[in-house]
Amino acid sequence: MPGEKTSLAQDLAWRLEAVAFAGLTTLLRALGVERASDFGGWLLRTLGPKTGTHRTVIRNLRIAFPEMNSADRERLALESWERTGRTFAETTLLDRITMESGRLEIVGLDRLHAIRDSGRPVVFVSGHLACFETMPAAILAAGVPCQITYRAINNPYVDAQVRAARARYGVKLFAPKGGDGARELLAGLERGESVALMNDQKFNEGPEVTFFGQPVNAAPGPSRLALRFGTVLQPMSVVRLPGVRFRVTAHEPIVLEKTGDRPADVARGVQAVTTFVEERVREVPEDWFWVHKRWPDKVYAALSPEA
Repeated sequence: MPGEKTSLAQDLAWRLEAVAFAGLTTLLRALGVERASDFGGWLLRTLGPKTGTHRTVIRNLRIAFPEMNSADRERLALESWERTGRTFAETTLLDRITMESGRLEIVGLDRLHAIRDSGRPVVFVSGHLACFETMPAAILAAGVPCQITYRAINNPYVDAQVRAARARYGVKLFAPKGGDGARELLAGLERGESVALMNDQKFNEGPEVTFFGQPVNAAPGPSRLALRFGTVLQPMSVVRLPGVRFRVTAHEPIVLEKTGDRPADVARGVQAVTTFVEERVREVPEDWFWVHKRWPDKVYAALSPEA
């Protein structure tokens, strides 16, 4: 809940936002999975291109796919807006997107079971692909004890609703304090609990690696943890299937080498994860979260004016 320094006006604004969020969630759940997904897709396909963020989407696509013509970029941007809208709507109904409902399938379930049975933790890594919150749910459904990290929402009342919604799906979230040095996260790994982390967003303090042929900075946390605990990075992905269905895949693990040069070892791990995400995005570019500013300013500044 809000801290002591929160003003009355801010607290009131947060409460009003939370009421609106709860109302939207109630509406979407009443619509059901398919109609809610359709509504979310229609809404962002309609409104997304009218926002300032659309320019970021187009610039990201120009960096990632320089050979693509402007008409194809616009089509891809529209499809990505629709899928992003679908994802936002679907996150209110994750408890209905399960293996039992027929809406979720897992490739590599035997790999997840082997992790569960080993009693040793791994560091799960992925990116914001399709309905990305199906991945931690699949991990937990396979019986793998796992800490699911996330970035807490600024509005504490909305954040509480998000936590409650994920709990219905079996996912318990916590926001690490102090990055990858969080006591809760480290203590969990010591107990043999795995951890799941997203590793595809800008992190200025991270090592510089290559993404779609351009430099990016990425968080070193997952690689540092894997090296510290002598375990592997376990990549996960998800793709959208017709009919509001999803396929989650547990891929071959990334084994990190300890050479005695820790910064270099970490950087190689960060590059491996970044390359993995790039490969998944190239396979289904519509499924990625193109709305965030992934590359450093110098890469955007180097873009030539469009004709």
